[in-house]
Amino acid sequence: MMVHRVGVLVFDDVLLLDVAGPVQVFSEADAGLGRYEIVTVGLAGPVVRTSSGVRLSVDEAAGDGGFDTLIVPGGEGARRLDQELVTTLRRLSGPAGRVASVCTGAFLLAEAGILDGREATTHWRHADLLRRAYPKVKVTADAIFVRSGSVFSSAGVTAGIDLALALVEDDHGASVARDVAQEMVVFMRRPGGQSQFSARLALPAEPAGPLRDVLDAVTADPAGPHTVQALARRAGVSARHLHRMFDQALGMTPSRFVEVSRVEAAQQYLVSGASVSTAARAGGFSSDETMRRAFQRQLGLTPTAYRERFATTGVL
Repeated sequence: MMVHRVGVLVFDDVLLLDVAGPVQVFSEADAGLGRYEIVTVGLAGPVVRTSSGVRLSVDEAAGDGGFDTLIVPGGEGARRLDQELVTTLRRLSGPAGRVASVCTGAFLLAEAGILDGREATTHWRHADLLRRAYPKVKVTADAIFVRSGSVFSSAGVTAGIDLALALVEDDHGASVARDVAQEMVVFMRRPGGQSQFSARLALPAEPAGPLRDVLDAVTADPAGPHTVQALARRAGVSARHLHRMFDQALGMTPSRFVEVSRVEAAQQYLVSGASVSTAARAGGFSSDETMRRAFQRQLGLTPTAYRERFATTGVL
């Protein structure tokens, strides 16, 4: 069996867990069997300083690569888009069998042109910026990780673990990946997408003008009687024109926006200890079942599962 070389591009102000998470997965998968050789690669110098202050050793200076997999982590250093780093990434990614970004490492891939015409994701907080800055990239904001041919990208921080498990499964099958997941006490496949962490993930920056009044009215009182007709009257336009305004500004229908706002409100009630029925009423849903279907559509979770996951750490 050939040893699979994994190169991890490191740089000053890289996010430590973006590096450590995937490295630990590949290390566990190696299990002393020679499956993986893991190498940190940097521009210059024997060490880099991570955003948390911890220093990482650089195993190799960035040469011509020779990696089967190249991991590009994120952090403040990635978002600076240093052009020497971008040029190095282009050079290393060419001969690599596959390239994978973690968190805001996607910005480096996008700047290098590696994501042009490809589907990709990043941390939910930066997804809209990635979409606006790089219109050639097909940003999928809710995904934990995305595969587009030989290029992979993942959501924020711990999603790098999910991504690395998927790469291990691709290399050695589900059984090996499952063993690693069990050893690390993580999900083999994390339930739900990034929306469970950000209720307003699907919404870009709110526009100004008549539409802003409509958005403010809905978010101020999600449980209100927000029919399309009522919202159109508030905006002073026809229902058809309101649909066009929502589609152009938010990429969704007015009804979808109302549902997003109601789910967000219900989430807050659930994590504060309210029952499912109370959260449904307070959020403006006609029944518990209606709320359950909305949660499944948006978050991939039931209201009960959401409350169990986010109400408490379970320590107390």
